Amino acid sequence: MKHTLTFIGIVASLWDSLRLLRRLFVRAPGAACGLMLLPAMNGQASPASLRIETNPHYALIDYLSWDTEGGGRSVANLLQPGTGAGLRVRLDGQWQAATNLPTHREMLGKGGVRYRLIPGADAKLVWEIKPAADRLKLSFMCRGTGWKTTGGLEITFAFDPRVTPTTVLPKSWDAGGELRLPAIVNAPDFGQMLLACEDAPEVKARLEGNRAQRQVTLVVELPNIRPNHGVSLSLAPVYLAAPRTMRDKDWWGAARRGWFGAFQPSARWGDSGNPFSAPAGMLANNVISDPASCSLWFYADQAFWTPELAPGISAMSMVRRTVDWWLAQKVLPTGEVICYWDKTHFLDANAGPLIAAWDYVEATGDKEWLRKRIERLEFIAEFLAQRDVDGDGLVEATQSGNYGALQQPGRSCAWWDAVNCGHKEAYCNALIYRAWRCLADLEAKAERRAQQQRYDKLADRLKAGYAKTFFNPQTGWLGWWRSADGELHDYAAPTVNGLAIEYGLVEAAQGREILTRLRAKMQEAGFGRFDLGIPTTLVPIRRSDYLLPDAAGCPKRENGSDTFGFYMNGGISAGQALHFIMAHYVVGERQEADRILRAMLARQSQGGFQNGVVNKYPEGIDWTTWDGKPAGYEGYLADSFRFLQAVVLREPAARARLYRPLGAR
Repeated sequence: MKHTLTFIGIVASLWDSLRLLRRLFVRAPGAACGLMLLPAMNGQASPASLRIETNPHYALIDYLSWDTEGGGRSVANLLQPGTGAGLRVRLDGQWQAATNLPTHREMLGKGGVRYRLIPGADAKLVWEIKPAADRLKLSFMCRGTGWKTTGGLEITFAFDPRVTPTTVLPKSWDAGGELRLPAIVNAPDFGQMLLACEDAPEVKARLEGNRAQRQVTLVVELPNIRPNHGVSLSLAPVYLAAPRTMRDKDWWGAARRGWFGAFQPSARWGDSGNPFSAPAGMLANNVISDPASCSLWFYADQAFWTPELAPGISAMSMVRRTVDWWLAQKVLPTGEVICYWDKTHFLDANAGPLIAAWDYVEATGDKEWLRKRIERLEFIAEFLAQRDVDGDGLVEATQSGNYGALQQPGRSCAWWDAVNCGHKEAYCNALIYRAWRCLADLEAKAERRAQQQRYDKLADRLKAGYAKTFFNPQTGWLGWWRSADGELHDYAAPTVNGLAIEYGLVEAAQGREILTRLRAKMQEAGFGRFDLGIPTTLVPIRRSDYLLPDAAGCPKRENGSDTFGFYMNGGISAGQALHFIMAHYVVGERQEADRILRAMLARQSQGGFQNGVVNKYPEGIDWTTWDGKPAGYEGYLADSFRFLQAVVLREPAARARLYRPLGAR
């Protein structure tokens, strides 16, 4: 049986690769001069490739793409067809697109291009595009006396998020949402390029998006160029080193392509006065999707292991910025944290920032930040403490979780917002347990002993009641939630069980028994596509336990069978496989964990966990069915890439570090 499943997985992976290549072969209309460069490093072939095509008539880059990990990804244009990358020139206070200016184009050696533009009387602009090896240089020179002091020059990169959601990871963001170069241009599954200005420090830029039209534009404000002087930008590949403490570097080689996938700072999109919008630079579902507080710890845990991205560029600085935004802008007077848009009553919305704050302080040692934020962190933690309405140690949601109770426009209490989980809910309580342990550790760092003892005591009480509340003796594993009417809603949920085992809320011996039973249930149900991840549930969710009267994945039949495998009705979200995998490592079943992880790594190497920004159900492969068909709507979900943390956490020393507040697992 094992070899049969492996063969099926290989065939499926090859088929997915062919589908990916068919989707990626996109060519910019009107593109003329094309160049793919295979660079050399130390006399040997580099894995990186760069492809660029310039317009024969206008000062415009029609096509720009790369693959820094080796392979054929650069066959897909990262730029919007028909828009590309071009210049805007300001003369006498008026902005003009360079495509409207008289232009002369000439070829340079080694595939380079020079555009000569005439913006006005006695004013000339020279733009040179020089690809060399695995990098690109863009140079600009002003000539003549016609340039006024009001002049300005911008280069705009119109990226196409339908191919992949290209975003930027800069040196810094300012309060108004502008960013400063150098910045990493992050094109998930294609690779990362460092964008820098050789002639001026901290050049300003903006990241602007349009969710409805699926557009992302990076606007770089080039510094003022004096007549007969120039300025240059460069793009060069970024190769992320393995985490310093990681021993088995072979696993890192298999994970590196997708690692940056979890880091998707948002473009500024939407009306800031409307909850359905995003400011620039917040870690989000994708560059033109929602920041969500319930997901913040996903990215923070990944950043925890991430070395410096490039000189002066840190993943943890993005975590700090995003945590600060949630704490400052999205906390209600009660201490409740908004989850996304204006949606409230999510328990993990409060737990997420607490865990992320621990990740940041533990990784950076920034006690000054902790000193300024500790009371705010306590404020949102106390909201959770007050939700233990019956004094049993567990935190109760406001949602009842009773059959038929979840109705639009409401949402559930957790990341699984289309599932009727509520009241005493196992996923959120596991996160709250970790959040309180993390806050207790932060209190110790801040030398606040009384507060440390309080949150440790809250965590102790939660742990004491957890397993006995959720364990189902009829199935031998944990149910998902116990509703207000006392019913245990058990859908054989691998993530919920895995998280509890991973965090030590059930003992190792019982954890091994639970995992054995769940694997047997998978086999009985016919699931074997571990390259996709792990299903949300192994049995269909009843209609009366789904978001009513209709939602993505909502069944029409009461037994849930008609949409089983779609979205949250038993579909597969790759990132949530992390906890089922980690549960196996924690209890010593390394072979089973490695088997799943290897299958998923093979798929991510082919770009199989995203199909660009889709924003239409069920066409996104941020969720898939059990046979790999699309079953989501985002298309790209940064959460999907968090399973890669397992390549680090499979090592006991790494688990001891991350799980230290829980006790080494």
